[in-house]
Amino acid sequence: MENQSCISEFFLRGLSGSAEQQQLFFGLFLSMYVINLTGNLLIILAISSDPHLHTPMYFFLANLSFVDMGLTSSSVTKMLVNTQTQHHTISYAGCLTQMYFLLMFGDLDNFFLAVMAYDRYVAICRPLHYSAIMNPRVCALLLVLCWVLTHAIALTHTLLMVRLSFCAVGEIAHFYCDIIPVLRLSCSDTHVNKLMVLALSSPALIIPFIFIVISYIHIVLAILRIRTPGGAGKAFSTCSSHLCAVCVFYGTLFSAHLGPTSLASEEKNIAIAAVYTVVIPMLNPFIYSLRNKDMKGALKRLLSSRRVFSS
Repeated sequence: MENQSCISEFFLRGLSGSAEQQQLFFGLFLSMYVINLTGNLLIILAISSDPHLHTPMYFFLANLSFVDMGLTSSSVTKMLVNTQTQHHTISYAGCLTQMYFLLMFGDLDNFFLAVMAYDRYVAICRPLHYSAIMNPRVCALLLVLCWVLTHAIALTHTLLMVRLSFCAVGEIAHFYCDIIPVLRLSCSDTHVNKLMVLALSSPALIIPFIFIVISYIHIVLAILRIRTPGGAGKAFSTCSSHLCAVCVFYGTLFSAHLGPTSLASEEKNIAIAAVYTVVIPMLNPFIYSLRNKDMKGALKRLLSSRRVFSS
């Protein structure tokens, strides 16, 4: 018990064991992190400053941008510091804290995509009732519900991790504190933890995905019934950006969770995790701005405003 209580830190393997490759990854991930913060922050500022974008769809998009910044910050900042200082350790408390925020922001990303799919369903399938259904009170309720559910899931996993004992300082086979690699280092019975991963994390991934699929089935059927010239294309254009983001997000996520779990696939899983936590949050601002005329117009007005530069 004394040896178990002395464990105060873990070693993070990182992205590569080669010093040259580590510096290469440092420059690459630092660049993507800066682009991520800049792009998502511009999205938030454009939506908040333009009255034309004060709608439910852009309200949830601004929250998605905030979550993307939080997701990347939770995973990348510690890795960048460790790479630069060559001190590949993370404290026990820091590991649990990082795990909590990664779980919460990761699930929030998933939940917000489902809520945005519901918003597009109402806008296309029930346009006459859109303002009544997606009123500010409902939007606020959906936002609070997403935060409460993801907080409960992340807190449950973190508290279950606290009860475990670690008999020796081990190396986490990842560049951040992920649940499964940390559980492999424990000398306690991890049956309950693994059971809760299946009971909580799997439904938190699958249920929103099923909800999105059902929403888009109704959306496609509604678009096919549109007979006015150009009406179908205009309706589809309102959800094309979200659909593109959904395909990229779930394509990467299912590749990580449904792929093989052998030790030989650890490098592949780390690469997929890097795409999920760094690349996708960086791409979302481009997906939602380049394919959206309203957003492009708001960004142009934002960047050309002297008040933004002076502040």
